Amino acid sequence: MKNIQIVIMFIVTLLIGQDSAPSEFWKSYSQEEKIAFINGAYGTVSKLKAHHKSEVRKQYMHDDNWVEPYYIERFYQIADEYLANEIGYNLKIVALHIDAFYSNSDNVNIPVMEALRIVSLMQDGDNKTANSRLLRAQQKHNQ
Repeated sequence: MKNIQIVIMFIVTLLIGQDSAPSEFWKSYSQEEKIAFINGAYGTVSKLKAHHKSEVRKQYMHDDNWVEPYYIERFYQIADEYLANEIGYNLKIVALHIDAFYSNSDNVNIPVMEALRIVSLMQDGDNKTANSRLLRAQQKHNQ
């Protein structure tokens, strides 16, 4: 009996599912909630990167012949794409730019973290990479 209830619950969950677009999720937040979301995302990315560096250092500290592989540096570069360094700690600017990002109908289906990445790249002046990521995200999420 319990298994039947679980299966029914699973089917209902699949049928109801999430219908809203990421832009609707973002627009449903107040300005303070948006800033808190961005602050949390920035904190998470920074902490993840710092923890990874610490673990790499622990593992290879005693190996004099170890050279950091490219993929580790690439991981750090990708993590940095989510952080807008040029604007300092004024997260309201990032929130306003994400609002503007989602005002374009081509961007409504792009997930919030991808939007944050694109906006952060634009804020840091890396327009070529930001435009490339934007076009790929639009193609991927607007099929």
